[in-house]
Amino acid sequence: MMKETVRFRFSSVLAAFVVYWAVTPLFQGFFGLVVLTDIFFSAVLISAIWAVAQVPRQAAVATGLALPMLISVWLMHFGPRPVLLLIGSVFEVLFFGYTAWLVLSAVIKAPAISREIIAAAIVVYMFLGLIWAGLYSILELLQPGSFTIAAAAAGPTSRHFGYFSFTTLTTLGYGDIAPLSGAARALSTLEALIGQIYLAVLIARLVGIHAAQGSVE
Repeated sequence: MMKETVRFRFSSVLAAFVVYWAVTPLFQGFFGLVVLTDIFFSAVLISAIWAVAQVPRQAAVATGLALPMLISVWLMHFGPRPVLLLIGSVFEVLFFGYTAWLVLSAVIKAPAISREIIAAAIVVYMFLGLIWAGLYSILELLQPGSFTIAAAAAGPTSRHFGYFSFTTLTTLGYGDIAPLSGAARALSTLEALIGQIYLAVLIARLVGIHAAQGSVE
């Protein structure tokens, strides 16, 4: 039973992320429960830790990086403080950077393509967006005014930077949030480049695994 559960460790992360990013806003608008966002974000963190928990040392490091982020996220409900947002953003970058590297290693070392390997590859792409969201948040906290945000948005939040990060990663860019400072433009350009390079290299890698798998068969 345990082995069967481990088989879905990357799919679980992907499912948790989809719920967090796509489903939560619908419930927020209907019920007005802001806390749902943090509940599902916590689920993403827990599922990510579980995904890399096959090696105890990796699980310990991932947990150590996730805890300060989780604590800062939930303390924000008792009163938003810039220092809490800064701590959460720093550890967001560290946590998702570390777990993305571990998951990417699993994709690279995979001897054959499976649904879990495809899910793992998508998870890395999602984590790239979260890493840059944290970087944008840190930059705005340290250098206010690095981004311009449409008047309809009620001030910069981590959700806004997550939205901007994924539209940049996919090179979609609606223009409602835009980088103003040199550092912000450099970060957004780097994210767009990495997003495209990752997809190109990933497809080449998966095709290579599939070709090798077919030749063995």
